[in-house]
Amino acid sequence: MLFENNLPFALKLDEEDELKSYRSAFHIPRSESGEEILYFCGNSLGLQPRKTINYIVQELTDWANLGVEGHFHAKNPWMPYHELLTPSLMQLVGAEENEVVAMNTLSVNLHLMMVSFYQPTSSRYKILIESDAFPSDLYAVESQAKFHGFNPNDAILKIKPRLGEELIREEDIAELLEKEGSKIALVFLGGVNYYTGQVFNIRTITQMAHEQGCKVGFDLAHAAGNIPLNLHDDGPDFAAWCSYKYLNGGPGCLAACFVHNRHAHNEELKRFAGWWGHNKETRFNMRHDFDPIAGAEGWQLSNPPIYSLAAMKASLSIFDEVGMINLRRKSEKLTGYFEYLLDDIADNRIRVITPSNPDQRGCQLSIQVLNADKTLHKTLTEMGVITDWREPDVIRAAPVPLYNSFEDVFKFVELLRKILST
Repeated sequence: MLFENNLPFALKLDEEDELKSYRSAFHIPRSESGEEILYFCGNSLGLQPRKTINYIVQELTDWANLGVEGHFHAKNPWMPYHELLTPSLMQLVGAEENEVVAMNTLSVNLHLMMVSFYQPTSSRYKILIESDAFPSDLYAVESQAKFHGFNPNDAILKIKPRLGEELIREEDIAELLEKEGSKIALVFLGGVNYYTGQVFNIRTITQMAHEQGCKVGFDLAHAAGNIPLNLHDDGPDFAAWCSYKYLNGGPGCLAACFVHNRHAHNEELKRFAGWWGHNKETRFNMRHDFDPIAGAEGWQLSNPPIYSLAAMKASLSIFDEVGMINLRRKSEKLTGYFEYLLDDIADNRIRVITPSNPDQRGCQLSIQVLNADKTLHKTLTEMGVITDWREPDVIRAAPVPLYNSFEDVFKFVELLRKILST
């Protein structure tokens, strides 16, 4: 599509947008003067759906009126409440029913998954991860290596971009797997890199790693709700994601995970167990040995927080209506327009380091700032634009297709142009 750099064109794109009505389904933050701010931070914390309050109030009302009986007699009974989210999660990540569950928080889930799928031996003990993975992921794998008695400096293999480049090449992952595969116990990557916005090919990487005998897991914090996923067919052993970014569950909201169903009935897998992962039929008999539920639910530890589940359910209902295919179609157009406008600034103090190929990125564009000049980000914030700064030198800006408009994108770039011209 041929884009134009003017406001009437942006407004025309908004008028043609089949998803434009969903913007009004969210609370858009406003400045002190009452004007809507330009919110480009859904990759860090998604906006609140207007319906969320009703979902949470329902559970507060049932608690007030029913007390403990709410577990079985609430409008949405609390005992199986997490199961109400399963169909939405299946659709969201391309999984089968027994492969997904909402539980815990992201880093907790990653540790639980690595208890089962990082089983090092004296000869196969390494973990392959991005050199610039999200810090929590690095902390997790380093601590797992230490827990098993290995030196992280030896056990952690960090795949890096080539000198002078920002992105990791798939052929370099293949080469490293070919060279070190017999020593790698776990390949653990982000579905979308938090810093650059680069999308990794889950299917290809999984196949390459499995050919070398490695287990494979993905952190999908920046992928779930951002890009279409097909986890069952792509075949990783596990994945986990939070729900407060693109999934709009609210700050610190519950997370979810995926365990491929080829592991569903493997009771020999080591795991940390809790009563909520026990056979539902005998869970309350209290004196049975641990009998894990087949599938992802068998990794649950405790009964989940209902208010977080309610917030997740509210947002996921919107994803059910819209569908990831439609969201992705708008996202590619919205981000394409964003990139076009940024390129049109033609200022060597900034450059987009996110891949230009839409297949290799989600909706986040990472704008690298010359000399790590954070004042550019600070000035944007003062002018009513919410993005985030990631050290050492990147402004992350994510036009989220559920609630960002083409007009938002145009106004953002015009403000950026104005700052750079002064």
